[in-house]
This record gives sequence, structure tokens and C-alpha cells, in this order.
Amino acid sequence: MDNKIGYLNDNFKIFNIRDKKDIQFEYHNHDFNKIIIFINGNVTYFVDGIPYKLKPWDILFISNNEIHKPVIDSNVFYERIAIWISPEFMKKNSDATSDLEKCFKIATENKCNRLRLNIHDIESIKSFIEQINISESNTEFGNEILRNALFIQLMIFLNRIFLKNENMESTEDVFYDETIKKVLNYINSNIDDKLSIDSISSEFFISKYYLMRKFKSHTGTSIHNYIVQKRLILAKSLITNGHLMSEVCNKCGFNDYSSFVRAFKKNYGVSPKNYINNKNPLDITLLDE
Repeated sequence: MDNKIGYLNDNFKIFNIRDKKDIQFEYHNHDFNKIIIFINGNVTYFVDGIPYKLKPWDILFISNNEIHKPVIDSNVFYERIAIWISPEFMKKNSDATSDLEKCFKIATENKCNRLRLNIHDIESIKSFIEQINISESNTEFGNEILRNALFIQLMIFLNRIFLKNENMESTEDVFYDETIKKVLNYINSNIDDKLSIDSISSEFFISKYYLMRKFKSHTGTSIHNYIVQKRLILAKSLITNGHLMSEVCNKCGFNDYSSFVRAFKKNYGVSPKNYINNKNPLDITLLDE
């Protein structure tokens, strides 16, 4: 399945989804931040190579620079609330002391994307989402302002819970290998360099064939694919910030310009030069994550 660019035209969107579909997802990312509130089913969610076995009312924070994919048991219903959030909207409503994207930034930095809630917090979140959903169909004066305000309240609440639990992350149902976690950190810290399987295996004194097998077993993807996906995310950011294409190619660690263009077009369905003006709606199959 080709991955199209995940693009959000609104400040945020909330989807309540319950289905039973046999879909095999590949790693991908979106131009927006995403929150998944898991309600029911049998799902392991991979975020930047770390697999999380989800329990009811677990919350995943997935930033727009993280690749992810769910592995879903299609024999049981998968129920969740998916929230798409514009990074620009979050920045606009943040200040120097209260960054509404802080939960995403900490999750990315610490590789602790899952938040496990207590009963009281679950009820509060249900209430927030119910109010936001009700306001969506309201046409009274000031409703758009009210809906945005309710959503900002939700984000403040989620950030407060996340910060309170930042140093209390349970490793229960998080299945990662310490060596693979170090390899992931190394790749992400050197994504703009000339990374190769040989150089990574030498860095960790591991046979490259053993590393390749172990990496795919634990992360659900190959080292090569992971590196390419992370380089392309960096490329999108650089393009958006106005860098020349030749600079983007060099800064993202690609060997040559033609391989960079091929990889970009294969993943996003558009060439790097046309990326800004051709942000396509998200492939409908990816809505069901």
C-alpha cells in the first residue's frame, strides 16, 4: 500500500471508530500530531520502533515526526478514538510557560508514547470529548470559539496528566530490547549522516545479519526502511522551511539526488519539489488506524 501524505485542514478532528477489518498497515507518518485513545480490541501499536500492547483506555501520543503502525487482530472489534491535531493550532495557543505540544515532545524524546490512566482521569476525558462532540453540531453564536476552547482544555488536562506521570512510565506491555532501543536512539541521533547497516553493526559490535534479524523482529520493519522513513520526515521539515532541494538531499543523508526523489515520491505520492503545493488528503485506509 502506498502511503499518502496525512494532511489536516482543520485545527483538530475527533473520530470515534469501531470496526473489524483485516488490514495490514505499514509504517507511516502524518503532517499532524495524533492521539489514539484505545477502548477495546487486540492491538499492538508500534511507534518509532517501540511496540505497545494496548489495554482499554490507554492513550498514545504520536507526533508528526514519528513513524507508526498498528498490528490489529481482525477477529475482534477494534474500538478507539483517534484525534488529529494541527501543530500550528497548538503553537498558536501555547505560550512560553505552557507548550501544548509538550506531551508529544516528551513522548518522542523519552520514547514513552503510552499513558495508562486511572478511573478518575478516564471519566474526565470522556466528559471533555463528549462536550467537544456535542459542540460540533451546535450553530449558536461563538460555537467555534467555544469548541476550540474545550479542546484546549482537553489538551491542558492531558499534558498535566502526562507530566505528572512522566517519570512513572510502566514497562508493562511495552516489549522492547535494550540493544534495539539503543540502536533506534543512535539512528535518530545520526539520521543526517551516512548511516549504513555495516556502520551501525560496527558501532554496537554486532554481526550485521544478527542485527538485521533482531531489528525486524522487535520493530516490525527493516533497518533500511526505518532509516529511509526517518530521513524523509526530516526532508519534509526542511522543504517546509524553505531549504533548496540539493541541501535537503545532503542534510538527510541520501547518497544521491535521484534516490532521494524516488524514495520521497514512493512514500508520499508527490515529488519533493511539488510537496508544498500538493499535500493530498490522507489515504482513506489510514483513517482506520
